[in-house]
Amino acid sequence: MTKRLQSKYKINRRLGVNLWGRPKSPVNTREYGPGQHGQRRKKPSDYGLQLMAKQKLKGYYGNISEKQFRSYYQEATRRRGDNSENLIGLLERRLDAVVYRMKFVPTVFAARQFVNHGHVTVNGKRVNIPSYMVSDGDVIEVRERSRQIPLVLLATESTERDVPDYLEVNHQRLRGTFIRAPKLADVPYPVQMEPNLVVEFYSR
Repeated sequence: MTKRLQSKYKINRRLGVNLWGRPKSPVNTREYGPGQHGQRRKKPSDYGLQLMAKQKLKGYYGNISEKQFRSYYQEATRRRGDNSENLIGLLERRLDAVVYRMKFVPTVFAARQFVNHGHVTVNGKRVNIPSYMVSDGDVIEVRERSRQIPLVLLATESTERDVPDYLEVNHQRLRGTFIRAPKLADVPYPVQMEPNLVVEFYSR
């Protein structure tokens, strides 16, 4: 069951971007926000820019709660290196994100449900937790009984997205390997993400 209570496309219009790069997004034809006063856009403050960057990054991954997203930030700050790069690396290690990146499903929302329903294995063991953190070298595979699901066939044949370089995927066997955690520049976001502003938002 999704935690999102509002239309995902309404989020697109509020943020003013086609967050998932989907051709159906209303932002493609209506760039203003939803509602009666949607066309009245004011220049955002520094806080407003940071908040929007956080909403954009959190919203992109589908159903992450605020509590969980904050915990990713806290983990990112505990690790060595750049906090914003660490944050992206953690988000891209989520099993539902990996399943989506490997093009086993068409959307991040479908990825969460797909994992939840037990269609995916990690290193041969079934995992049904979308937030499961994948490690370097882990093998992610669609279970044999799930390989003929129309959603999977549609996603693997789609030319809408490419598989990024930090993953190796065999679509005939519906199996892939998570090679390494990506940097921000490696992740094929359809819109510009600013994790540095997200770090500023939480470190206030």
